[in-house]
Amino acid sequence: MCWSAQADALAGGLVAGVGMACLARARRSGRPQRLPLAALPLVLGVHQLIEALVWLGADDGLADGPASAARTAWAAIALPLLPVLVPAAVWCAATEPGDPAGPARRRVLAALVLLGAAVAIPLTAAVAGHPVTATPHGHTLDYAIGLPHPALLLTGYLLATVGSLLISGDRLLCRLGLLTGAGAVACALLWRFAFVSTWCALAALVSLLLLRWAGRPRVARSMP
Repeated sequence: MCWSAQADALAGGLVAGVGMACLARARRSGRPQRLPLAALPLVLGVHQLIEALVWLGADDGLADGPASAARTAWAAIALPLLPVLVPAAVWCAATEPGDPAGPARRRVLAALVLLGAAVAIPLTAAVAGHPVTATPHGHTLDYAIGLPHPALLLTGYLLATVGSLLISGDRLLCRLGLLTGAGAVACALLWRFAFVSTWCALAALVSLLLLRWAGRPRVARSMP
């Protein structure tokens, strides 16, 4: 996980490998609507590999230029990309023929895509306009970027990402939403100064549930 460069590299390689398997299974299933969400473990696995480079920079094992680029790349994925990618991918999966998400759910998912995009705008501006720092706190990293209204942005971020999974209408995706939501609470309580880093690491691991989802022949319904 985020405990060291070696742990991040190991976890990132594992999750990225599963992500490639997810994409292959989604492709073989003949359901292209699943491909964006099936790509999420690959994105999160690469994210962990990038954090391994951030650790090397924090330990003076990487030159300043590559270390700064790694911190910026990490922040670009964690902050503006995920709140758009996750709800958009869930909405795309909900357009699959026979999906349990009805028109009402799809409208809510579309609204969450817009919310994610609205959250991503100031996050993109922050990543582009401020240097990203990463300070070790024991075995975690505390990222700082100078975000405006962080509590409001975090609320919108979690609503767009976790919320879209919870209302997807799919049992496995709802389970993924419950795990990431509970993980957000746990990370906020246990690692307040390294919330983003630890929660992204947890999300990468629980995203392995998507390997089963990507190749499933039929959609499993959740409660209506």
